[in-house]
Amino acid sequence: MIERYTLSKMGNVWSEKRKLDIMLKIEILACEAMCKLKLIPKKSLENIKKKAKYDLDEVKRIEEKTKHDVVAFIVNVGQAIGPDARYLHMGLTSSDLLDTSLSVQCVEACDLLLADVERFLKVLKKQAKKYKDTVCVARSHGVHAEPTTFGLKLAVWYDEMRRHQERLAQAREMMRVGKLSGAVGTYANVDPSVEEHVCEKLGLKPANVATQIIQRDIHSQFINCLASIGSSLDKFATEIRHLQKTEILEVEEPFFKGQIGSSAMPHKRNPVTCERVSGLARLIRGNAFAAFENINLWHERDISHSSVERVILPDSTLALHYMFHKFIPVVEGLLVYPKNMILNLTKTRGLIYSQRILLELMKKGLTRDDAYSIIQRCAMQVWQETTDFKDVLKRDRKLRKHMGPSAIDACFDIKYYIRHRDKIFKRVGL
Repeated sequence: MIERYTLSKMGNVWSEKRKLDIMLKIEILACEAMCKLKLIPKKSLENIKKKAKYDLDEVKRIEEKTKHDVVAFIVNVGQAIGPDARYLHMGLTSSDLLDTSLSVQCVEACDLLLADVERFLKVLKKQAKKYKDTVCVARSHGVHAEPTTFGLKLAVWYDEMRRHQERLAQAREMMRVGKLSGAVGTYANVDPSVEEHVCEKLGLKPANVATQIIQRDIHSQFINCLASIGSSLDKFATEIRHLQKTEILEVEEPFFKGQIGSSAMPHKRNPVTCERVSGLARLIRGNAFAAFENINLWHERDISHSSVERVILPDSTLALHYMFHKFIPVVEGLLVYPKNMILNLTKTRGLIYSQRILLELMKKGLTRDDAYSIIQRCAMQVWQETTDFKDVLKRDRKLRKHMGPSAIDACFDIKYYIRHRDKIFKRVGL
């Protein structure tokens, strides 16, 4: 599934070719900076710029012998340059290349995800406005609570995604850091100006301080941001899955002509896309845990984080990109059933108005405990019988002392519950 999707722009970000392209650019930029320091002759720099290239297959072949990916890359590029290759990678360590190129890739992945978030926000905004006045029941613990609107549900999603937009932008800025400070980060064999030049050209900022690597709390924050966004998509998808249950059927993810719900039961229309989104969210959350584990490395650096990141960074960004790719059309084409929403509102035979009666009794002078006792007793009769809540209230002797039939009827006005929706929408920015 995700493998088929790696042909996308996100897949290209994490391709081996893209990684080596960035590494080659870093090496050339470092040579430029060293030339300014008169460490490399101008003619040698011109030759390096002209001839520097790599052959991906040859790099892999050399790596089989060296068992070192960066050395294989440097050797192959050096073969193309000739004698001036002695200036290549001068004073640098492997992580200078790997960590800086990884930061570039993460920033590029972030840009694609930020575009996904922006597209999703536009869809949510449109749908929230469309269903602003579509009344439905809100639930607490899965049990009917009080009336709301489906638009307000979507407004919650919209506001949540705006927060994620801010978090992702912050995570992008955090990841926008490079490092070319040598073997243990002391600049012993490479001048700090080289790092400054390379980072500026790559759109990065130099790490304030580093060891042999950029510290992994940065990468952990990045992946945890992705996991947080994925968890919200999981939450939205789960709500649709719940609302698509046969006994509820208030909304339904799009079902297309020719689509099969079940190999055994022709009547099935299953929320398979939402289930896929929920499943992939678990994958990203698991990757986030692995990112936490990468923070603690031996002394100035070990290599235990490297193999993990080769999986969790591409997979997490690819998975989230794919989740947006699949879930945005679900929300955009969501099948909404207002009649079923009204039908569900009536299933508890008026119990959803219980708090309104409670508050009216308190206005009449009853204590909360006394008023609650009266309303709860009446409500329990409705749960056990088939009588409407309004009728039970009107028959209750204690209640009749404080509220007449017309006062009770007035409490069963659904418009009362959604009268502030415009103010909420304005606050959210819809």
